[in-house]
Amino acid sequence: MEKQYKKEVAQIMNRLYQKGLTTTSGGNVSMRVENNIYITPSQTDKGNMNEDEIGVITIKGENLTPDKKLSMETGMHLAIYHQRTDVQAIVHAHPFTATTLAAEPGLIDTTINGEARAMLGNPAFAAYQTMGTSELASEVAKSLTKSNIAILQHHGILAVGENLLQAFDRLELMEMTARGNVLRKIMGIESKISDQNIAILDNMFKIL
Repeated sequence: MEKQYKKEVAQIMNRLYQKGLTTTSGGNVSMRVENNIYITPSQTDKGNMNEDEIGVITIKGENLTPDKKLSMETGMHLAIYHQRTDVQAIVHAHPFTATTLAAEPGLIDTTINGEARAMLGNPAFAAYQTMGTSELASEVAKSLTKSNIAILQHHGILAVGENLLQAFDRLELMEMTARGNVLRKIMGIESKISDQNIAILDNMFKIL
């Protein structure tokens, strides 16, 4: 089964690149299986990854694959898994439009359509911290207390889920929602879902 877990992680990383949601060297993906975490490596071609490149660590941070150079954001993934025991997968990337709008909170409005609101709710906003640091890990984990997707200021987007596909879907939808916000601004469109109907959606999908 371990090979299958690694294959699933590699496939999602490849899919991020194929969909234009990250660059050759950007982004990271992980999946938790019991007390082990399968995570993408650093300094590799993210658009042509295979299962043999995936690293494995324990939930306590022990590297079971010392021959692999793990993602520089491994600490961030660990912090999130410790903070959110319900999370089984994490997808982090740098989709162009959403990352551009990650400069300030409130620039990505999820009330422009029902799907965005239902799946993304209120995105968390993690204030800027240097990539690969414990400060970033702490800031992002803390921000996800009541959300399944975080905007990392001047950095990118991170989504969590019960499985890899769910986390990927949330990140992809975040980019589409960001594009929608930009296009609406250009076209001067102001109409969006009413507060009353947002409340109905929030109650239906248990959005905090």
